[in-house]
Amino acid sequence: MGLFNRKGSKATSDVDSVTSRASRTTSNLQSPAPRKTMNGSSAALPPPTFDAPLPPPPDPNHDPAAYLRSIYAVRERSKYVHDKAKRNQLVHFDVDSSKFEETAAYLVSIIKRDFAPNYHTIPAHGRWQHFEVGGRARIDQLLTSWPSSVDAQERTRRLLDLFLVSVLLDAGAGTQWSYKSKESGKTYRRSEGLAVASLEMFKAGYFSGDLTEPYQVNAAGLTRLSPGQLAIGLQVTDINPIAGLEGRVGLLARLAEALEGSEYFGSSSRPGNLLDYLLSHPTTQTSTVSIITIPTFWDALTHGLASIWPASRTQIDGVSLGDAWPCSSMPSRPGSQPWETIVPFHKLTQWLCYSLMTPMTRLLSIQFAGVELLTGLPEYRNGGLLIDTGLVTLKAADAKRGVDAYKHNAMVKGQPRMEVVPTFGAEDDVVVEWRALTIGFLDDLLVEVNRMLKLEGSKKLSLAQMLEAGSWKGGRELAEVSRPNTKQPPIMILSDGTVF
Repeated sequence: MGLFNRKGSKATSDVDSVTSRASRTTSNLQSPAPRKTMNGSSAALPPPTFDAPLPPPPDPNHDPAAYLRSIYAVRERSKYVHDKAKRNQLVHFDVDSSKFEETAAYLVSIIKRDFAPNYHTIPAHGRWQHFEVGGRARIDQLLTSWPSSVDAQERTRRLLDLFLVSVLLDAGAGTQWSYKSKESGKTYRRSEGLAVASLEMFKAGYFSGDLTEPYQVNAAGLTRLSPGQLAIGLQVTDINPIAGLEGRVGLLARLAEALEGSEYFGSSSRPGNLLDYLLSHPTTQTSTVSIITIPTFWDALTHGLASIWPASRTQIDGVSLGDAWPCSSMPSRPGSQPWETIVPFHKLTQWLCYSLMTPMTRLLSIQFAGVELLTGLPEYRNGGLLIDTGLVTLKAADAKRGVDAYKHNAMVKGQPRMEVVPTFGAEDDVVVEWRALTIGFLDDLLVEVNRMLKLEGSKKLSLAQMLEAGSWKGGRELAEVSRPNTKQPPIMILSDGTVF
């Protein structure tokens, strides 16, 4: 039955309206722990394809920082907010339960449009597809350009180098920035624009400290990358501004420091050496294929990259938690501990997991156990989908505060001044609550989408497939028709380039 009880045929007529609006978009994107729903049906994610022993989550009463930095905490903590959402008891948003089925049906409509009946061909959500914008297989072309003397492991290391830097650069670019490919002459925007830009910078040796070996990323290359050089590489000018340029430069500089002297990144201080660390880890099973556990992969990224996140972020016991924030919707009780008010998201780390798994799987047939621990990405496309379909609505007082902030921000040079939407900082309680409810609703939408598609057992879509073919794409397409001039989400987030 899905999350909410059905109410006649209203959802069908509503989704026809949403779908017809989205079908007019000019978008050319063609993608090459169990919970209970409100009616008591299971919303558990599909079981992992490969079994391997997974460690338990850290005990928050013993080490709250370790728990909040773990992948386990993301879904577990956001569930408190999602439970309030199902009861329409959120602080900042109203929830219209009648819109749930409409939202799921909209996702089904675009999944069918692009993939029916070959749903098994939907790729997992990841950076690889962004490199293929416009139907050009850029990563395959890159691989072909390397001589046969470059073996499969080194090819994988090089792609991990590229993908990691590209993901870290993949914060919201803003509504005015674009990138003209030096190779094709075509212009791209947003995530795809940043993907193509980072690829062309990688091929030009921007991130390598050895000019004779351009196809790598290392600490030496990142250290010498100045704001001016990054601006040139991304084609940033006064008339082509990008949001958070300084934040991106700082992030790459801190990445350089993290790479040096790290057990995760080897003596050559390359992100790609993470491959060697993972393959040699005692939890990795090696037989006909190598099986890496997601907690091992997650811990390597979390600990290996811990120093790259701004020190001003939320801390527990002096430990910076990264993308984790206090939220007023979290339950409070007498004697509760500070960590209990915090919801972790770790969006960029999750985006790294989804993205880095792909080259390891495609080139070396490495498999991953525990993929079901990863959540839907709590960002403005997935979250915007929920607002643009009417499932959640920002409350009036917060909307007014956000619009006032938009007007103030519009006075800053280079910021959008049309199609007014509420605007907040990443740390604002509105944004934190929005991101937390997004995680829970994506889990529930996956169950409903599979039910509507009549997919069962091993044929069910994974969460990563629904993100790729449904929610992320659908959120973008609705934004394009709802706000055609800026194509921005229904809530604008002021970004420093290190969260989104």
